[in-house]
Amino acid sequence: MEALMRVTDTIKSFRETRLAALRPPTEFFDYQRISRPSDFNQATQRITYNTRYFSGNYVLIISLLAVYALLSNPLLLIALGFLVGGFIAINKFGPEPMQMGEHTITQKHLYTALFVIGLPLLFIASPVMTFFWLVGASGVLILGHASFIEPGIESEYAAVQDNV
Repeated sequence: MEALMRVTDTIKSFRETRLAALRPPTEFFDYQRISRPSDFNQATQRITYNTRYFSGNYVLIISLLAVYALLSNPLLLIALGFLVGGFIAINKFGPEPMQMGEHTITQKHLYTALFVIGLPLLFIASPVMTFFWLVGASGVLILGHASFIEPGIESEYAAVQDNV
């Protein structure tokens, strides 16, 4: 019960911090503010400002890309389901040793069998490739958006407000 309370507190704090920073889609997809930066310094300034300003939207993009990556790789989804389901089943149904004929099956044996089957299955599902695809795709999308969107008028006042 205590773990459930911690999870709900974590979700609530995530909602308050990240999702409260979501900007409306009309502002996020404002095509009138798209322009090519004149030099690398301006691109860096735009990226710095826009990654803070649109941080909630960028977290949402990364989350959607992660869901897409899992759904487009069914073997990875099966391997993760097998491992997580195995952990849950072992903790729920096998906490004490079980007698099967002459053999005693302990939790250690069950975990060993889970790892012997689950880890090769996970290796075949290529989670490393999926992770690097997620990093690359989100990096290209976020850095591309952040560098091409001009900061709004409020960015001028943010620098003045930081100095006060």
